Amino acid sequence: MRPTTPLRRALWLALLASLGLGAALFAACNSVASPDITPTPTRTPRPTATPTPSPTPTPAWPVTIFIPEGLPAPVADALNSAIVAHPDLFASAPSTEAADVQVVLNPSTASRTGPGSDATLFAEWVYAVVAPFPTLTDEVTWADVVSSWGGTPTGPLAGQPLLMTADTAATLATVMGKPAPGAVEIVLAEELVQRAWDTRPTWAVVPFDGLEPRWKVLRVDGASVLDKGMDLGTYPLVVHVGATGLERGVAKLQELLAGQAPYHVGGSVTGVSLTNRDPTRMTVLVMTGVTALTRGTAVAMERHGVTYPARDIRHWLVEADVTHVSNEVSFAENCPLLADYTTMVFCSSPRYIELLEDVDVDVVELTGNHLLDWGVEAMRLSLRMYDERSIPYFGGGWNLAQAQRPLTVTSGVHTFGFVGCNPVGPASNWATGDRPGAAPCDYDLLYSQVRQLRERGILPIVTLQYWEFYQYEPTPQQRADFRALANAGAVIVSGSQAHQPQGFDFHAGAFIGGVI
Repeated sequence: MRPTTPLRRALWLALLASLGLGAALFAACNSVASPDITPTPTRTPRPTATPTPSPTPTPAWPVTIFIPEGLPAPVADALNSAIVAHPDLFASAPSTEAADVQVVLNPSTASRTGPGSDATLFAEWVYAVVAPFPTLTDEVTWADVVSSWGGTPTGPLAGQPLLMTADTAATLATVMGKPAPGAVEIVLAEELVQRAWDTRPTWAVVPFDGLEPRWKVLRVDGASVLDKGMDLGTYPLVVHVGATGLERGVAKLQELLAGQAPYHVGGSVTGVSLTNRDPTRMTVLVMTGVTALTRGTAVAMERHGVTYPARDIRHWLVEADVTHVSNEVSFAENCPLLADYTTMVFCSSPRYIELLEDVDVDVVELTGNHLLDWGVEAMRLSLRMYDERSIPYFGGGWNLAQAQRPLTVTSGVHTFGFVGCNPVGPASNWATGDRPGAAPCDYDLLYSQVRQLRERGILPIVTLQYWEFYQYEPTPQQRADFRALANAGAVIVSGSQAHQPQGFDFHAGAFIGGVI
């Protein structure tokens, strides 16, 4: 080991001093205190905006509807059925004020003024003034009806209250006011006709769909509800029903009512859905009974013209939908012009068919007992003339099978089935398997045909060239024969033998005419 010199010792001291200074500096760097820092203030968060909730929208459906008292029962039933069937669309309201849609009775139409003129019409109900069928009075005035309703009856209605059902009275009271005490007598619907017949002379007001054969419809100020083309706008006994309020509810209600059966199709007001009088479902049938274009009638036709016999009645025959004539005399080419009225062997000039064409005959009955007076050829000529003119016939024909075959005639929604026969003869007048003539009466066949027609929805009409009795009262046998056909289902049973007018009857829903 080398000896330490003074110089060497100084160098070691310097080195140690340097190391100490470095350590001190290092320690100082690690122990210096952090300067004081002012913290940044924490920002207060902005409050989150809470949106104000929008009002809950009113649901589009169901809408509320108020149905008032006094509506015709079928209209009220249709409305209530619509509500029950569509609870998602309609709900009943307790009052007009609480309803979205209000049903109103008798709102104004084009011919009326008054409250409710903004209503949408959906029902039209027609009423008729009626009396028992044998009543001689044909017409009353509206003033007569109003005065009777008010308790001071005048004209034909004086002395008796107006008979009607409670439903009819309630409806009329809403448009005419409350009737005077004793002015109206309420009768159950099923008892109304019989009550009127039992207490004649009597008068009643019934809805059009309540008409039946035992009633006679009276004209009111000259207008009859049985006239298909009548102007209901001027007829006073019409009630209208409409709706006002929320447009979408009114439109939906009208849509639902549009197909309601049996009351449907338009009435006299455009857009009406419900009506009890639809002219497109009405058929006017005219049955003239027997005619014989011979003897005095033929003389008058030669003198005044072929169409002379229809001069005063033509409009009735032409305006009918179906016009029936029983023509019991055949056309013959060699038919002479008769100079007197004593002969009982009949024929008609072929020119006389112009009269049947002029009155627009739709159906010819051939049950007469003079068809073969002028021989088989005259009968064949007549059948050819009918066939050439497309005039259908029944109760007689080219042979027995055709003579006994029912004839069906359709007009609008109605189909009639005509059947007829001749129980009297003579036998030489009856059709056979190969000879033309009238159909002899086979009552068992008739009953079967009538029942079959009825089962097919066809309205059977039976006509008979019955025995001739010179008295007004039908014989007991005649009553039995005609009523038996009514019991089988005929809607009309008519005698075509003429000579003597006889009474009429109503039996099993059928009209029975002893003789036409």
